[in-house]
Amino acid sequence: MSVRRSLFDILGAVAAAALLFSLGSYTAHRGAEHELASRDVQIANLEREMGAISRQLQQEQAGPSGTSGVSAEAKPAATQAVVVEEIKRQLQAEMGLLPVQLLRDRRRSFVELYAYDNSGRSNYGTAGYLGSGYFVTVKHAVVALHPGEDDGRRIVSVKLRINRRDVLATVVDAGDARVEVDAGDWAILRVPRPVNLPPLRVNLGFTYEFADPIFRLGNDYSKGIILGTGYVGQRTSNGLVTCLTDGHPGVSGGGVLDQRGGLVGIPIGRMQGDYRFSFILPLRKEIFRKVPTLHSAEPPLDAPAVVVAAPGPQ
Repeated sequence: MSVRRSLFDILGAVAAAALLFSLGSYTAHRGAEHELASRDVQIANLEREMGAISRQLQQEQAGPSGTSGVSAEAKPAATQAVVVEEIKRQLQAEMGLLPVQLLRDRRRSFVELYAYDNSGRSNYGTAGYLGSGYFVTVKHAVVALHPGEDDGRRIVSVKLRINRRDVLATVVDAGDARVEVDAGDWAILRVPRPVNLPPLRVNLGFTYEFADPIFRLGNDYSKGIILGTGYVGQRTSNGLVTCLTDGHPGVSGGGVLDQRGGLVGIPIGRMQGDYRFSFILPLRKEIFRKVPTLHSAEPPLDAPAVVVAAPGPQ
C-alpha cells in the first residue's frame, strides 16, 4: 500500500511540475507576443506618419507658387529621405540612443590604468584621453588615500595600457579628496611621448536632468573598455550625481557620455553592496586647470541609421 502511495505521490509531483513548466512557457510566450505586437504597432504608426508627410510634401511641390518673386529653383528641395532622417533623429533623441560608430570611436579614447604601491600590490581603473598627452581619471586610483591613520601606503608607479603597450604616466594635478566617492576625487595624468588616440570632447554644461540617458565606458573588471548604459538619478549633497548603471570594479576614472558623445562626467564609485547604483562626478572647469588644450563639446551629430538599444537598468 505504501509503495502504491509513494508511486502516486511521485506521479503527482511530476504532473504538477509539468503543469507549472507549461504555464511558465505559455506566460513567457504571451509576453513576447505582446512586446512584438506593441513594436509592430509603433512601426506601423511611424510608416503612416512618414507616408502622410511625404504626400503633403508632394502636394506642396505640385501646387501653385506665390507671387513673392522667389523663383522655383530657390526653394528648398525637401525630399522623403530628408524627412526620414529627421524622424530618425527625433526617435534617437526621444529613446536615448547613440550611433554605434560614435560609440566605437569614443571607446578608443579610454585606456586601462594600472597602479602599483610600495608593498607590491596593484589596482586597476580607467583613464580618458584629453589630448596633448593628458588623461583624466579618479584620484583614488593613482594616489593612496588615508581616511584614518597613515598606514604608509604609497603609489609608486602608474601605467596606462595604450595600443597594447604599458606607458608610464605621471600625476600632474589632483583634487582635494581624502576619501573615495568625493567631489575632489579626480586626477590629471600625463605621458611623456605622443599618443595616437582620439581626444575626448568635453561638455561642461551638461545639466544632469532626471532620467537623462547616459553612456558609461570603463575598464570593467579589468577585461578591457566595456560599454554600459543607464539613466541619471539625482544630485547628492556632496556634489555628485546618482545614476542607474553598473558600477563594477575598474570603471572608476572612465567616462560618462551624453547623447552627442561628449564627455560629461567620471564614474567615481557605487553604492556599497549594489553594483547597479553608481555615483558620477560631474565635470567642472577646475579639473582641467593644468590641461593646456581642451576640446570643447562638438555640435549636434547627424546620426546614422544604426543605433544601440535604449539604455535601461543593468
